Amino acid sequence: MKRLSLTAWIFMGMAAGVAVGALAPGAARELAPVSAIFLRLIRSIIAPLIFGTLVYGIAGGGDLKRMGRIGLKAILYFEIVTTFALFLGLSAVNLVRPGAGMSLRQTSSEAALTQAAPAAGAIIEHVFPASIIDAMARGDVLQIVVFAFLFGAACAAIGAKAGPVVAFCEALAEVMFRYTRYVMYLAPLGVGAAIAVTVGTKGFGVLFGLGKLILTMYVALVLFVVLVLGAVALLARIPVRRFYQAVREPFLIAFSTASSEAALPLALENMEQFGVPKHIVAFVIPTGYSFNLDGSTLYLSLASVFVAQAAGVHLSLGQQLLMMLTLMLTSKGVAGVPRAALVILAGTLSTFHLPMEGVAVLLGIDALMDMARTSVNVVGNCLASAVVARWEGVEFGKGVA
Repeated sequence: MKRLSLTAWIFMGMAAGVAVGALAPGAARELAPVSAIFLRLIRSIIAPLIFGTLVYGIAGGGDLKRMGRIGLKAILYFEIVTTFALFLGLSAVNLVRPGAGMSLRQTSSEAALTQAAPAAGAIIEHVFPASIIDAMARGDVLQIVVFAFLFGAACAAIGAKAGPVVAFCEALAEVMFRYTRYVMYLAPLGVGAAIAVTVGTKGFGVLFGLGKLILTMYVALVLFVVLVLGAVALLARIPVRRFYQAVREPFLIAFSTASSEAALPLALENMEQFGVPKHIVAFVIPTGYSFNLDGSTLYLSLASVFVAQAAGVHLSLGQQLLMMLTLMLTSKGVAGVPRAALVILAGTLSTFHLPMEGVAVLLGIDALMDMARTSVNVVGNCLASAVVARWEGVEFGKGVA
């Protein structure tokens, strides 16, 4: 027999959790420690993973020092488009409100920490860490990211002398990749327990909210591709029909496997045949895998506010904007991690003191959403390479893609 994938096991765990929660709600509520252990392990990933991947991504090989004009244009493009993705997701989740009425569990400490909205000055001051150890201990992702960016820039400026530090960060990132894989082996149990506890406590209404979230995300991603990426293609005078032919196969590979890496070789080859110079393709698309995660950032904005809605936590506009800034920074650099969006979401919820129960609940439907967001990531990176090429004066001919 063919071995079942982790995704299949997660679906089975979710189904078992629904059954236990519906048929034996008393026993289901006793599974809370199993879910809590899984969530604690997820939280243990966040600080070392973000620090290692960001520092190595910035300083490894001195990429930022060599990329020059093309790199600056690519980074500018990435930030503009991912900002549109974040705000489209934010608009969709506030309009549809898929989490309203779900009532996820919120601990007393989480509730106390979310009662008062901080002033603007306090928000800005909070971004900068007084101690990176303290920020890691508290799981304050935004402070970790700020420190990692400055630390990585310092390593890149020093050059060869920082080699051992950069090598350590690379090794740390690889170790955390494997650590994450080990933790994910427990995902079926953690998800099953979380769903069982939620259904046993709250009833089937929680499942309706998850269905609304899936539908909301798919509609938002379609709108993003048509309105945002479509407008970018027209403004940059990218031949849309030929571009569709070039990205069709990488898109399908990414959708069916939920893996950007699986689609990378064909994406590089097809965009080069499309007419993007090799040196631009080789730089922009791999860099975009860390800095241009359009689908993932849209999902993260949806999921974060969804959990707040499900927990009955009102987030002011200022708090939501700060959350978007946090997601914009923390979504960089960890694309190669299995269930990367889950790790980023866990860090964001921790930073804003939202119930971590939402992570396990969302993991149960993550496979359905991962396929969509990953395929949009691939399309967005292919378009980024074409746009940067146009900025460099490349004219796309009428050859076959």
